[in-house]
Amino acid sequence: MKCRHCKNFLKHVFIDLGFAPPSNAYLSAEDLHKPEFYFPLKVFACENCGLVQTEDYTPADELFRDDYAYFSSTSTSWLDHAARYSSMIRKRLNLDEQSFVIEIASNDGYLLKNFVAAGIPCLGIEPTGGTADAAEKLSIPVMREFFGTALGKELARQGRQADLIIGNNVYAHVPDINDFTGGLKAALKDGGTVTLEFPHVMRLIGRTQFDTIYHEHYSYLSLFTVTRIFKSEGLRVFDVEELSTHGGSLRVYGCHTGDPRPTTEAVSAIIAEEERHGLRKPETVRAFQKRAAHIKDDLVLFLIEQKRLGKKVAAYGAAAKGNTLLNYAGIKPDLISYVCDAAPSKQGKFLPGSHIPIVSPEVLKEQKPDTILILPWNIAGEIVEQHDYVKEWGGGFAVAVPEMEMLR
Repeated sequence: MKCRHCKNFLKHVFIDLGFAPPSNAYLSAEDLHKPEFYFPLKVFACENCGLVQTEDYTPADELFRDDYAYFSSTSTSWLDHAARYSSMIRKRLNLDEQSFVIEIASNDGYLLKNFVAAGIPCLGIEPTGGTADAAEKLSIPVMREFFGTALGKELARQGRQADLIIGNNVYAHVPDINDFTGGLKAALKDGGTVTLEFPHVMRLIGRTQFDTIYHEHYSYLSLFTVTRIFKSEGLRVFDVEELSTHGGSLRVYGCHTGDPRPTTEAVSAIIAEEERHGLRKPETVRAFQKRAAHIKDDLVLFLIEQKRLGKKVAAYGAAAKGNTLLNYAGIKPDLISYVCDAAPSKQGKFLPGSHIPIVSPEVLKEQKPDTILILPWNIAGEIVEQHDYVKEWGGGFAVAVPEMEMLR
């Protein structure tokens, strides 16, 4: 396999998590009686440009379908994050009713609704039908397409270049990252700004966040790599911020190469930190597989011990990262009876691979489990706070990543 960015032959395996179904391919009761498709979940690191990337197997249109079950608005902390960003960027770029904003992968309108409320013209680009329907109910115009160079050029031809292009947690999801970046270039006005948020691979390695690896994530990104990709398509990263979201993310600010805005010192500082961590050295990631296996083993041992003690264990959050963890560990309903999720689109279905049933959080009050394993550990605080009543029957919460820990 060749690198998706620089076409260098890939030799270094970053991690091998075996075989798994797509993490967001939730099953109906009827689906349980049909064959389930599994794909290799192996990740390589390019020694030339540093792009960490999944092995080629699953096309995007098989992963992001009309019944795609992830709705951004389910998380209140993510809604707060989006609202803070919207307020900040409007002030920073002096956006008003004469401006035009595009969000790529606009999902259910969780972010663009803030621009609609401020009277700023906007457009969402979202290929999954269910989430696009939800956004349109919020009076957000939506184009139901996958984004790339062709669409970026078409928007430019229509005179719809943007003052601001937003991409939150989409850059890692695109199979052709060069084509996507070329689309950003084409759709951006002269003097316009691109902001992209994505998990930082330096934090993924440092905190052993292997469960954030799944087929829908084609790339795992460093700032060094992103600056190279931008440069190859006529863009420049001129500023960057570190965020706490998703276990440690970056927000990059991009512009056309010839834009007069200076590049901040923050860009070179983070690239230097990546270099100090040896991000592009094979020995840096060599121990990553062993650390992931240790986390898996600790989880399995904990669940078996609870079963032998007669304790009831449930999970919370039918998140993609949870499916990676459960399938890598081989967990089935005999060890975790059910998983609660606040999204109605997931309730009544089953997790891919593990076939653990997804139920409403109200079931917790009925079943009173002894331990609730939080799968989306990045919002563990939010979940514990929302379900504080669990302590009434002596129940507690736990996370498995970055280590097995009780949150009582």
